[in-house]
Amino acid sequence: MIKTLVTGAGGFVGSAVCSEMKSRGMDHVPAVRTGRNASHRVVGDIGAGTDWRDALSGCDTVLHVAARVHQMNDTASDSMALYRSVNVDGTINLARQAEAAGVRRFVFVSSVKVNGETSVGKPFSAGDVPAPADAYGLSKWEAEQQLRAMRRSSMEMVIVRPPLVYGPGVRANFLQLMKIVQLGLPLPLGAVASSRSLVGIDNLVDFLIVCLLHPGAAGKTWMISDQHDVSLPELVRMIAAAMHKPARLLPVPVWLLKTGAGLIGKTAMMQRLTDPLVVDARPARAELAWRPPVTMEAGIRRTVEHFLSGRA
Repeated sequence: MIKTLVTGAGGFVGSAVCSEMKSRGMDHVPAVRTGRNASHRVVGDIGAGTDWRDALSGCDTVLHVAARVHQMNDTASDSMALYRSVNVDGTINLARQAEAAGVRRFVFVSSVKVNGETSVGKPFSAGDVPAPADAYGLSKWEAEQQLRAMRRSSMEMVIVRPPLVYGPGVRANFLQLMKIVQLGLPLPLGAVASSRSLVGIDNLVDFLIVCLLHPGAAGKTWMISDQHDVSLPELVRMIAAAMHKPARLLPVPVWLLKTGAGLIGKTAMMQRLTDPLVVDARPARAELAWRPPVTMEAGIRRTVEHFLSGRA
């Protein structure tokens, strides 16, 4: 039985991974920055100086989930330096210590933001020229490059670039969207036709475990999604249906939305809402025989039920 170090085990994705590994009887070490849970391995702040030796002891694989996550309203005076400290320096420090500890495979959770913000003309693929548009995406791309520079290592590298992840306990924009739908507030997004790829937490976790185990995953970069792309109005309708509420969508022209957003300095935010962002997840199906175990409808329903239960 392999033993896996899971970083970021206290976060949204990391905790879900550990929960699934536990249910499957998979030996794993949940690493967290701080905490009092006796089953967790506390490693402190992640950066170039983090000592992973104890957490790595006896591990065959590493699933590196921990990161300084994307923040829409980052107020740090030098956000790029902070992203690089955690997402680049911290990742490479862990990878080098993992290699020294004899780890055979290192799975790095990157982001679709390495590709860019808008998939114009065709879906994003792993072979596209990277075009990160913010500090978070750039830090993930820099980390990917440095991991690839370790290609002479005996340790196998796997990179996964998920799009927006949703599921029970999701926060940020998806949580805000559920709150708006619950309140019955009208949304001026009825005319938005562009499709977007999402991935449910259950599907992402399942794919990450496949990347830890499948021989064909090694040495490659993977795009992942629910393989069911939706427009924003379709997503709102799915959330509303799960809440047994009407979807209040106003068909405001997209050009008008973008003009108004530009006047109040929210151009980037509106771009993310109205432009397409679709990924090509077909290689995962063709090369790894992977299928999403949970449909988007079921994933949205579980997410909404968790939100309505008051545990969000």
